[in-house]
Amino acid sequence: MQLQVFKADMVLLAMGFVGPERYIVNELELDQDPRSNIETPSGKYATSVPRVFAAGDCRRGQSLIVWAIAEGRQAAREVDEMLMGNSSLSGPGGIVPSCCS
Repeated sequence: MQLQVFKADMVLLAMGFVGPERYIVNELELDQDPRSNIETPSGKYATSVPRVFAAGDCRRGQSLIVWAIAEGRQAAREVDEMLMGNSSLSGPGGIVPSCCS
């Protein structure tokens, strides 16, 4: 097998029902929960490694696609908040009003 390297600012993997990719978990030294999913604080998507986020099956385990979509959106909001200091992306249940106008 020949190794290929692609330069990227962001990488999104959508594997579905295969569990977290062990190589990535090991290479980044991500913390895992007892079920071998990538561990994040409750209700958050940031991993134990700064600027690395997890959502969907790799975070919660095998589940329905609707959960993966919802988690992807919430992870995007958390990334936006980290990069910009706040976010206007919708939150759980719809639009979340800005705290600081």
